[in-house]
Amino acid sequence: MKKTGAYELDMTTGALLPKMLRFALPLMLSSLLQLLFNAADVAVVGKFAGDNSLAAVGSTSALINLLTNLFLGLSIGANVLSAKYTGAGDKERTSKVVHTAVTVSILSGIILNVIGLVFAPQFLKLMKSPDGVIGLASLYMRVYFLGMPAMMFFNFGSSLLRSKGDTKRPLYYLTAAGVLNVLLNLLFVIVFRMDVAGVALATILSQYMSAALVLRCLMKEKDESFRVVLKNLGIDKTTLLNLIKIGVPAGIQGVVFSLSNVIIQSSVNGFGEIFIAGSSAASSIEGFVWVSMNAFHQAALTFTSQNIGARKFSRIKKILLCSQGCVIVTGLVFGNLVYLFSPQLLRIYTDTPASIEAGITRLSVICTTYFLCGMMDAIVGSIRGMGYGVVPTVVSMIGACGLRLLWIATIFQIPKFHTPEILFTSYPVSWALTFLAHLVCYFIMRRKFPKADDTV
Repeated sequence: MKKTGAYELDMTTGALLPKMLRFALPLMLSSLLQLLFNAADVAVVGKFAGDNSLAAVGSTSALINLLTNLFLGLSIGANVLSAKYTGAGDKERTSKVVHTAVTVSILSGIILNVIGLVFAPQFLKLMKSPDGVIGLASLYMRVYFLGMPAMMFFNFGSSLLRSKGDTKRPLYYLTAAGVLNVLLNLLFVIVFRMDVAGVALATILSQYMSAALVLRCLMKEKDESFRVVLKNLGIDKTTLLNLIKIGVPAGIQGVVFSLSNVIIQSSVNGFGEIFIAGSSAASSIEGFVWVSMNAFHQAALTFTSQNIGARKFSRIKKILLCSQGCVIVTGLVFGNLVYLFSPQLLRIYTDTPASIEAGITRLSVICTTYFLCGMMDAIVGSIRGMGYGVVPTVVSMIGACGLRLLWIATIFQIPKFHTPEILFTSYPVSWALTFLAHLVCYFIMRRKFPKADDTV
């Protein structure tokens, strides 16, 4: 594939590591900025509205992820298909993917908007959120979900741009939106005293800004196959079925992980509001490590898809090894740095000593072993890039959700093991075992492709 624009990247030729870093680093920064949306919410509300409001915002994270991941999985399908057709040089099919994906993103956002507005209190009650938190958490979720159409569109649009190697422009757009989010957080919470509603409103306004910038980018694309033409918006049935084939299993996997996190959050809620606040702050900090590693999951997914499309089969194994090496280094370095400076980082969110101690407990278990999660995610990227969606979902359901449920139902129920440390240990155990299962699946799937490149 020839490079046709300043923001594009040919993933099918040349040395892998420099190109993977060129792809992943802007994506890493973009993801960090996107995470700052929520981190700014948590930090500002914790500092200026108190631990009760901090617990209210933090306790919604796992639930929000649970509700959005199914639809965001479809954006992964859009990425895989678009990258494959780009690698094959099929502009007509690429255009159909772009317009179908944009339409699906808008519809997904509207559906999520309705779900959040109507069912927020009921979902929070199912999670056993404390009575002192549920009212504020419901208000936060209802305002936050007004931004779902923008959130969905930005994620789908960014996924399409990533499929041709463009990770820079989403970074630029998120930088502008991130600055706006922080300024509006301070204005709404400190000046207008809007509490959790203020941080949610700041987030959705910044999301609509980033979505508008992505829309403008796609409508002005020089490459006609990626250019969005409003009159061409609609759903191509064949494209949608292919997108669902890859995206729905990916979404289900995201839901499975989020469901297990919701169950763990329910167990965390049993330790009281102070512990919830500390765990919520730690979870926000962990997110920075996870998205840094996840950039290489996205790289494995997109690089594999483009090379499959270009029939450069000899590069598949190299992509896996390169992404694994990058994710292990990233996870070990960032994860242990976060744990080393955990007291200082947690004080950004709360000044309550008991909450800080609770956060340190969580980070000591999760961040020191977080590279295992990165390894698991990166190999899933390679498998999905080869076009297999169902297998990694089934493995994740058994290895992640199933094992964590079993852990909570058995080991965690033993009185002497009914501690936060034992609860959080379910994460690294499930990451390691699920990675090994995915590795077996990878070798089986890889055998279905030729070892040598197809030059025909």
